[in-house]
Amino acid sequence: MNSSLALEVFAEDAAHEAFLLPFLKRLAAEQGASVEVRVRSAVGGHGRALSEFDLFQKTLSRPPSARPDLVVVCIDANCNRYNQAHRDIVDRVTPALRECTVIACPDPHIERWYMADSEGFALAIGATPPTRKRKCGRDSYKTLLRNTIRQAGLLVPLGGIEFASELVQQMDLFRAGKSDRSLKAFIDELKSALVRLIASRPPS
Repeated sequence: MNSSLALEVFAEDAAHEAFLLPFLKRLAAEQGASVEVRVRSAVGGHGRALSEFDLFQKTLSRPPSARPDLVVVCIDANCNRYNQAHRDIVDRVTPALRECTVIACPDPHIERWYMADSEGFALAIGATPPTRKRKCGRDSYKTLLRNTIRQAGLLVPLGGIEFASELVQQMDLFRAGKSDRSLKAFIDELKSALVRLIASRPPS
C-alpha cells in the first residue's frame, strides 16, 4: 500500500454501511491504497436521509473538522428513476465538497447490490438468488436476500447484511456491474476518484 486515504461515508442505514465498508476497502486496495473510513448513518427513510445529508455537510464544513480525502454518499433511488434520484443527491452537494464527493445510488435498494453477482453470491453463501425483474418495493429485496441465505441453511438474524464482507470479497465487479447499472456507475465513479487521489499524492 502506498497511500492512506481518509473517507467520510454518509449511509442511509445499516444495510448500506455493512456493504460499503468492505466494498470501499476492497476497491481502494485494488488501487494500491488503504482507507480509514468514518461512517455517519441516517435512519428514518429516504426523505430523512436527504435532510440529514444536508446537516452532515454542515458538520464537515465547521472547524475543527478536517476535510476528508473523499466523501461517499449512499442513498437509495427507491421508486424514482435512477438518473433523477442520482441528480437529486448531486444537486444537494455543496460547492465546497463537490470535487471530493462520490454518489452511490442503489436502484432501487441496496439489497439488490448484495445479489448483483449471482455467481459470487453462490460461492459466498452456497445458494443462488433467483433472477427477477426489477421491483420497486424494498421489502421484496430484503425478503429475497434473507430467504436465499436461509435456503443455504444459514442463520440470518440481521436479515443477511451480516454476510456483506463475504459477498463483497467474492463479487466479480464486472459481472455485478453488468447486472446492475447503478452499481456499475458507482464502481466507475469511485475508481476514478481513487485513481485521481492517489496520483495527486507525492511518492512516499
